[in-house]
Amino acid sequence: MRLMTLTAILALSAGSALAQNACATGKTLKEGVLTVATGNPAYFPWVLEDDPNSQSGFESAVAYKVAEKMGFKSDQVEWVRTSFDEAIQPGAKNFDVNLQQFSITEDRAKVVDFSAPYYSAAMAVLTTKPVVEGGATPDLASLKTLKWGAQASTTAVPMLQDLIGPDSDPLLYNDNADVVEAMKSNQIDAALFDLPTALYLSAVTLENGALLGQFPADRTQNPDRFGMLMSKDNPLKECVDAALTEITSDGTLDLLEDEWLAQNTGVPVIK
Repeated sequence: MRLMTLTAILALSAGSALAQNACATGKTLKEGVLTVATGNPAYFPWVLEDDPNSQSGFESAVAYKVAEKMGFKSDQVEWVRTSFDEAIQPGAKNFDVNLQQFSITEDRAKVVDFSAPYYSAAMAVLTTKPVVEGGATPDLASLKTLKWGAQASTTAVPMLQDLIGPDSDPLLYNDNADVVEAMKSNQIDAALFDLPTALYLSAVTLENGALLGQFPADRTQNPDRFGMLMSKDNPLKECVDAALTEITSDGTLDLLEDEWLAQNTGVPVIK
């Protein structure tokens, strides 16, 4: 009886793996390979040491778990690099899925597909120690008076209006690197980033960087949610969503978030 039970279990597992493989068959750019894109460079905590093959960092780890649930072994995952703006444009892609902290929006969903969300982001206020020492505090009255900057193509601009409503219009930049440079040169006082990115920028990129506070993900009616980006009407989406549903329901996604995006940051909540 024990042998029959074990055999049944092995058969069931094999059948499940075959079903997962069948879902993606004929739907990837290269048969038997899942091509995943990330940024150039890719930053911690999303990718550790700019090496997505390491399976370390939140998005790298999520990509491999999703690939596993879809029936791909780790050596069947191949990585490519894209810019953020390039990826959100319509047209053919050189990847099957792209993880680069893409916020799911209606406008973007007109030209690309998104998976189910894999992360709901708390937004944090990145500033500098001189701004804090000058009297900035983690409350709306103080935040409204600051000079803000934002990457023009991200959701940071509408979120600024939604969450803060600054007294003056934010200065807009081509990318987040330009936003940080503007802060270094005192063109702006502050910018909104998802919390993990803000932690990295304040500790590594921005000299005298500081986190003034954070807005919890549920502060707005539409919290910033990240999804895997795919070409429009990509038949692989159903397979990706099924894999994400599985790692969400079995607790794997929560464990990865705890490991790489620890919530105990010490950053005060803005009220």
